[in-house]
Amino acid sequence: MTQEVNGDDRQITLIDDQGNEELYEILFTFHSDDYDKSYVLLYPAAASDDEEIEVLAFSYDSDAAGDVTSSDLHEIEADDEWNMVQGVLNTFLDDDRLSGE
Repeated sequence: MTQEVNGDDRQITLIDDQGNEELYEILFTFHSDDYDKSYVLLYPAAASDDEEIEVLAFSYDSDAAGDVTSSDLHEIEADDEWNMVQGVLNTFLDDDRLSGE
């Protein structure tokens, strides 16, 4: 899977193995001191407010200026790392101040 960062800093296009492109919105980013990595959580831009959505998560690297290029997203493969990301997402969704609800 490849990624292209759009001009809008809150969107990213993911391209699957078949060349299909899908635009995603950035839900939020965070840094884990335990893993010494930064993470981004994404959801489909075409999703409507009343449908259940699948949130995707990646770790990422940024340059000294904090910019992220298309090759900087990395799939999360370790179960313990996934569990940590899921815990952060659950905290975000449970806290109305963070999720904007």
